[in-house]
Amino acid sequence: MGERAERARRVLAAAGIGPGRPAGVRPLGGGTCTTVEELRLTDGGRCVLKTAPTAPGLRYEVRLLRSEAEFGRAAAEAGVPAPRTLHADDTPQVRHLPQTACPGAPWDDSITDTERAAPRREPGGHVAPLRRVTGPGFGCPTGALGPPAPDRRTAFTTMFEAVLDDARRYRARLPRPADGVTRTARAALDPLDEVTVPRPVHFELWRGNVLVDRTPDGPRIGGLVDGERMFRGDPLADFVSLVLLDDIEKDEAFLAGHRQGGGRAAFGRAEGLRIALCRAYRYVIMLVETVPRAVDEEHARRVQKAVAPELVAALGVPTAAHA
Repeated sequence: MGERAERARRVLAAAGIGPGRPAGVRPLGGGTCTTVEELRLTDGGRCVLKTAPTAPGLRYEVRLLRSEAEFGRAAAEAGVPAPRTLHADDTPQVRHLPQTACPGAPWDDSITDTERAAPRREPGGHVAPLRRVTGPGFGCPTGALGPPAPDRRTAFTTMFEAVLDDARRYRARLPRPADGVTRTARAALDPLDEVTVPRPVHFELWRGNVLVDRTPDGPRIGGLVDGERMFRGDPLADFVSLVLLDDIEKDEAFLAGHRQGGGRAAFGRAEGLRIALCRAYRYVIMLVETVPRAVDEEHARRVQKAVAPELVAALGVPTAAHA
């Protein structure tokens, strides 16, 4: 038995799945930090095994699989299609996380323009029920940045300043000095006080983390996957990754599904500031993480070209609001 298969056997045995069950291991693409593998079982079933990274990363990326398990729990409570945890090992870091497998494959360009309306509405309908789930406090559930915060302002400040500390530590290239980014963000925190209940936020709902299942009735959402960066905070934060370098207000299909699912989608001045802060946070992460991941020069150049102007624009919203 190969090393990967033996590891899978041990993990599944710990999850209560007998030692004779693993039949094969197949790497799955898409994981940027964690390793993702499909485990085929002797009864014809399958599950997914995620393995935590060992290389240095950003401060919040410690114990990522705990966040993954928490998103699955929140999704189950909300009735949202997402992987469910079969077993979480009892090590402090949680090295391995076996999960149920969701149907479908990552959303890609094979979904035509005429097909995309229905699956685009569905994420809106799935994100909305998550807003009815609450948690014990704000911030990352892993404890990587400390205990849950009592309010959104404190949690956001901790999360944002942690990634800016990473930028300094890795000497990442930002379009504005890290201290200047901090000052701009701090001047715009007041609207965060409107967020008084911590809600689960996936924060990585770009197309690659949305599985599309081609059913006889057309493409449908099979699951929202890779919830390892989830946090408890402002529901508007998910609007950032859903249209990573664009404006969610343009996505009529998603917003229609969101409203049908019971979600609110107001875009006043306060909401605009809250979204801008989340955009700035997300774009700093995208720029800084290229350093510990040691991406090649061409990849780094593409990220800079695409993301740096968006960070400047996001920081311009709080600046304009306080001019």
